[in-house]
Amino acid sequence: MFSKRVRAGKRRTYFLDVKKTRGNDYFITITESTRREDGYGYKRHKIFLYKEDFNRFVESLNEVVNHVKTELMPDFDYEEFDRRQAEWEAQNRDFDEDDDRSSNTTATAVDEAVEEEQESGDDEDAAGEEEEAEEKQKKDDDDDVAW
Repeated sequence: MFSKRVRAGKRRTYFLDVKKTRGNDYFITITESTRREDGYGYKRHKIFLYKEDFNRFVESLNEVVNHVKTELMPDFDYEEFDRRQAEWEAQNRDFDEDDDRSSNTTATAVDEAVEEEQESGDDEDAAGEEEEAEEKQKKDDDDDVAW
């Protein structure tokens, strides 16, 4: 449906994906994909975020991030990471253009394959995730009533 990729260094990428349930509802999956140290494959961790939790999640995430930025590490230059990322992307864009002419085995190609896998997913995995999400949704709804 909709997807955003957030590169976080050489080995880690976050995927934020909007998924549709069978009941024509929507939820978000947040996936951390980390290249394994041995270089073969990826480790993935996934969070399912449902519409009734969007506002609380965003509010709490912002509160926690702001606490770290203002209370725990107020002197740290967080924009440094944005500058480094922009430099890295510019450098790798040039490198990828040169490397694509000579080889199709760049790290970017691997990242793109992972992204395509994330976006399309195996139909079985998507169906399983959807069923899990719907079951979790029902359980969460029951918990909200008890809450």
